[in-house]
Amino acid sequence: MGTRFLLTASDGFELNAYRAEPEGAPRGGVVVLGEVWGINHWVRSVADRWAENGYLAIAPAMLDRVEFGYETDDYSRLPKEMLQRFDPEAALLDLSAAVAAASEAGRVGVTGYCFGGMLSWRAAALVDGVAAASGYYGGGVPQYIGLTPRVPTEMHFGTRDQGIPLEQVEELQAAHPGVDVYTYDADHGFCCDERDRYDAQACRTASERSLAFFGTHVG
Repeated sequence: MGTRFLLTASDGFELNAYRAEPEGAPRGGVVVLGEVWGINHWVRSVADRWAENGYLAIAPAMLDRVEFGYETDDYSRLPKEMLQRFDPEAALLDLSAAVAAASEAGRVGVTGYCFGGMLSWRAAALVDGVAAASGYYGGGVPQYIGLTPRVPTEMHFGTRDQGIPLEQVEELQAAHPGVDVYTYDADHGFCCDERDRYDAQACRTASERSLAFFGTHVG
């Protein structure tokens, strides 16, 4: 079990976060960026799994600037109005704070899902201190296709994801041949085992790739 705490961004804003520590000396740090439902049960379980694999995991609440403390396990409630008020530039300050917190363990990898997958892509290009990024079905990544990751980056998409057409995935790969882009016969959200779109085989394969990727580039 991890612990909840407050992160302080460089502009003084405090946001909620979750910290999961490994047994023994950490291999490095991992920032875990969830979907759009806050630091809910599933996000905390992902952070816990990274800790079980030897990493100090930090999961920041990336919508706290819109609604402080927002969190739900009801996946049918998409917070559209909150997302409309989300400030992607201010979010970089919160990402930087999470990376700094994770860096006490050494090099830092950033991973995220959907909304968090998009943030992972932006972090790879814009946030100092990131050593590698592994993003999953990043909603919104195609609109940031002009960003070029500065660190080793991999992305995971489902071929049955209606929100991110395969054509957009192919365009992303063509624009960034140095990025490892993987596709799976799965729908959007295939790695969340608390949603009906969960695909155990696709998630297991993708997660093993992320673990090996961070093993190479983080520690």
